[in-house]
Amino acid sequence: RMASVVWHFRNQYASEGCVRLFEGSGGFAAGDQRRDFVSVEDVVKVNLDFLDHPERNGIFNLGSGKAATFNAVAAATINACRAAAGLPRRSVAELVAAGTITYVPFPPALAGKYQSFTEADLTRLRASGYRDPMIEVDEGVARYVEWLISRERSSA
Repeated sequence: RMASVVWHFRNQYASEGCVRLFEGSGGFAAGDQRRDFVSVEDVVKVNLDFLDHPERNGIFNLGSGKAATFNAVAAATINACRAAAGLPRRSVAELVAAGTITYVPFPPALAGKYQSFTEADLTRLRASGYRDPMIEVDEGVARYVEWLISRERSSA
Protein backbone atom coordinates (compact mmCIF):
# COMPACT_ATOMS: atom_id res chain seq x y z
CA ARG A 1 0.00 0.00 0.00
CA MET A 2 2.89 2.38 0.59
CA ALA A 3 4.27 2.15 -2.95
CA SER A 4 4.30 5.33 -5.01
CA VAL A 5 1.09 6.75 -6.43
CA VAL A 6 2.54 6.44 -9.94
CA TRP A 7 3.29 2.74 -9.36
CA HIS A 8 -0.35 2.19 -8.31
CA PHE A 9 -1.72 4.24 -11.22
CA ARG A 10 0.48 2.46 -13.74
CA ASN A 11 -0.63 -0.95 -12.45
CA GLN A 12 -4.31 0.06 -12.50
CA TYR A 13 -3.97 1.32 -16.06
CA ALA A 14 -2.06 -1.79 -17.20
CA SER A 15 -4.56 -4.22 -15.67
CA GLU A 16 -7.87 -2.33 -15.98
CA GLY A 17 -7.33 0.30 -18.67
CA CYS A 18 -8.24 3.08 -16.28
CA VAL A 19 -7.03 4.93 -13.19
CA ARG A 20 -9.40 5.50 -10.27
CA LEU A 21 -9.28 8.74 -8.27
CA PHE A 22 -11.36 10.09 -5.41
CA GLU A 23 -14.42 12.15 -6.13
CA GLY A 24 -14.36 15.69 -4.81
CA SER A 25 -14.20 16.40 -1.10
CA GLY A 26 -13.22 19.15 1.31
CA GLY A 27 -13.79 21.87 -1.28
CA PHE A 28 -11.72 20.11 -3.96
CA ALA A 29 -13.25 18.87 -7.21
CA ALA A 30 -12.90 15.25 -8.32
CA GLY A 31 -9.20 14.37 -8.68
CA ASP A 32 -8.16 17.91 -7.81
CA GLN A 33 -6.74 17.05 -4.40
CA ARG A 34 -3.12 18.17 -4.55
CA ARG A 35 0.17 16.73 -3.36
CA ASP A 36 3.76 17.82 -3.63
CA PHE A 37 5.11 14.88 -5.60
CA VAL A 38 8.89 14.72 -5.47
CA SER A 39 11.17 12.61 -7.61
CA VAL A 40 13.54 10.22 -5.86
CA GLU A 41 16.18 11.62 -8.22
CA ASP A 42 15.73 15.05 -6.61
CA VAL A 43 15.92 13.60 -3.10
CA VAL A 44 19.20 11.91 -3.99
CA LYS A 45 20.59 15.07 -5.64
CA VAL A 46 19.78 17.20 -2.59
CA ASN A 47 21.36 14.68 -0.23
CA LEU A 48 24.50 14.45 -2.34
CA ASP A 49 24.69 18.25 -2.46
CA PHE A 50 24.60 18.39 1.33
CA LEU A 51 27.27 15.69 1.46
CA ASP A 52 29.44 17.90 -0.76
CA HIS A 53 28.72 20.93 1.46
CA PRO A 54 29.04 19.81 5.10
CA GLU A 55 29.05 23.46 6.22
CA ARG A 56 25.31 23.54 5.42
CA ASN A 57 23.13 21.94 8.03
CA GLY A 58 19.65 22.13 9.45
CA ILE A 59 16.23 20.75 8.87
CA PHE A 60 14.77 21.42 5.43
CA ASN A 61 11.55 20.67 3.62
CA LEU A 62 12.13 18.68 0.48
CA GLY A 63 9.62 18.40 -2.30
CA SER A 64 9.08 19.84 -5.72
CA GLY A 65 7.69 23.01 -4.20
CA LYS A 66 4.69 22.75 -6.55
CA ALA A 67 1.53 20.88 -5.65
CA ALA A 68 0.13 18.80 -8.51
CA THR A 69 -3.39 17.44 -8.78
CA PHE A 70 -4.02 13.72 -8.77
CA ASN A 71 -5.70 14.32 -12.16
CA ALA A 72 -2.39 15.64 -13.50
CA VAL A 73 -0.38 12.73 -12.09
CA ALA A 74 -2.89 10.19 -13.42
CA ALA A 75 -2.76 11.84 -16.86
CA ALA A 76 1.05 11.92 -16.80
CA THR A 77 1.09 8.20 -15.91
CA ILE A 78 -1.40 7.23 -18.59
CA ASN A 79 0.33 9.40 -21.19
CA ALA A 80 3.70 7.82 -20.37
CA CYS A 81 2.13 4.40 -20.92
CA ARG A 82 0.51 5.63 -24.14
CA ALA A 83 3.85 7.03 -25.35
CA ALA A 84 5.50 3.67 -24.72
CA ALA A 85 2.79 2.09 -26.90
CA GLY A 86 3.26 4.73 -29.64
CA LEU A 87 -0.04 6.46 -28.88
CA PRO A 88 -0.60 10.23 -28.66
CA ARG A 89 -1.01 12.21 -25.44
CA ARG A 90 -4.50 12.95 -24.13
CA SER A 91 -5.67 15.76 -21.87
CA VAL A 92 -7.30 15.12 -18.51
CA ALA A 93 -10.68 16.03 -20.04
CA GLU A 94 -10.17 13.54 -22.89
CA LEU A 95 -9.08 10.81 -20.47
CA VAL A 96 -12.12 11.42 -18.25
CA ALA A 97 -14.48 11.47 -21.27
CA ALA A 98 -13.01 8.15 -22.44
CA GLY A 99 -13.41 6.58 -18.98
CA THR A 100 -9.65 6.21 -18.67
CA ILE A 101 -9.72 8.37 -15.53
CA THR A 102 -12.68 7.52 -13.32
CA TYR A 103 -13.78 8.74 -9.92
CA VAL A 104 -14.76 6.64 -6.94
CA PRO A 105 -16.65 7.79 -3.84
CA PHE A 106 -14.52 9.43 -1.19
CA PRO A 107 -14.08 6.88 1.64
CA PRO A 108 -16.11 7.90 4.69
CA ALA A 109 -13.30 6.61 6.94
CA LEU A 110 -11.02 9.35 5.54
CA ALA A 111 -13.52 12.22 5.94
CA GLY A 112 -11.96 14.92 8.09
CA LYS A 113 -8.60 13.10 8.14
CA TYR A 114 -7.44 13.39 4.54
CA GLN A 115 -4.92 16.05 3.56
CA SER A 116 -6.29 17.45 0.32
CA PHE A 117 -3.33 19.79 -0.18
CA THR A 118 0.40 19.51 0.54
CA GLU A 119 3.21 21.63 -0.83
CA ALA A 120 6.76 21.87 0.46
CA ASP A 121 8.06 25.33 1.28
CA LEU A 122 11.58 25.31 -0.19
CA THR A 123 12.55 28.75 1.15
CA ARG A 124 15.09 27.43 3.68
CA LEU A 125 16.49 24.88 1.22
CA ARG A 126 17.04 27.57 -1.40
CA ALA A 127 18.48 29.97 1.21
CA SER A 128 20.99 27.27 2.19
CA GLY A 129 22.44 27.41 -1.31
CA TYR A 130 20.69 24.56 -3.12
CA ARG A 131 19.75 25.95 -6.54
CA ASP A 132 19.08 23.03 -8.87
CA PRO A 133 15.55 22.94 -10.30
CA MET A 134 13.28 20.12 -9.25
CA ILE A 135 12.01 17.65 -11.84
CA GLU A 136 8.53 18.51 -13.12
CA VAL A 137 5.75 15.95 -12.59
CA ASP A 138 5.37 15.05 -16.30
CA GLU A 139 9.10 14.42 -16.68
CA GLY A 140 9.52 12.50 -13.42
CA VAL A 141 6.47 10.34 -14.06
CA ALA A 142 7.57 9.59 -17.63
CA ARG A 143 11.05 8.53 -16.47
CA TYR A 144 9.62 6.32 -13.74
CA VAL A 145 7.04 4.67 -16.01
CA GLU A 146 9.70 4.05 -18.67
CA TRP A 147 11.88 2.44 -15.99
CA LEU A 148 8.99 0.24 -14.79
CA ILE A 149 8.24 -0.87 -18.33
CA SER A 150 11.91 -1.57 -19.10
CA ARG A 151 12.18 -3.74 -15.98
CA GLU A 152 9.16 -5.77 -17.07
CA ARG A 153 10.61 -6.24 -20.54
CA SER A 154 13.98 -7.35 -19.20
CA SER A 155 12.43 -9.87 -16.83
CA ALA A 156 10.10 -11.33 -19.48
